[in-house]
Amino acid sequence: MDLSRDDLPGVALAVVVCNLVGASPALVTATGSGTWYDTLAQPALAPPGWVFGPVWTALFTLLGVAAYLVLRDGRGRRRTLAFGLFVAQYVLNVAWTLVFFGGQNITGGLAVIAALWVGIVATLAAFSRVRPAAGALLVPYLAWVSFAAYLNYGFWALN
Repeated sequence: MDLSRDDLPGVALAVVVCNLVGASPALVTATGSGTWYDTLAQPALAPPGWVFGPVWTALFTLLGVAAYLVLRDGRGRRRTLAFGLFVAQYVLNVAWTLVFFGGQNITGGLAVIAALWVGIVATLAAFSRVRPAAGALLVPYLAWVSFAAYLNYGFWALN
């Protein structure tokens, strides 16, 4: 990935920002024990609640590194497009938590996660054009959001 010691402050900043923005909806939506979420019929393969924090932290960290690479290595329109798509899909990521958990709206969550999935695919493609490694760093995120879409659909179908 050819990161040097000089890149560490930029990478660290991007990772911290991505984790703070990504985790921020959790501060305003209750998802712990005894909440609305616990009352829902769970789809098959639904992981225990403790899994989500570590997985999202790892994914937000990968997103931060990928965004840094695009901002560092991209030029002109390609970089602008890639980063614009990144911001747009991140807004959808935050919106999903607010709609699904905050609004307790399973159907709305399904609509948002469908748009998020499309946004991630577009971002992955744009990142890959700027820096293939940056696109590759988004693959686990796409896989997890695909799984989350399955779960959201399962909640919709069961509840």
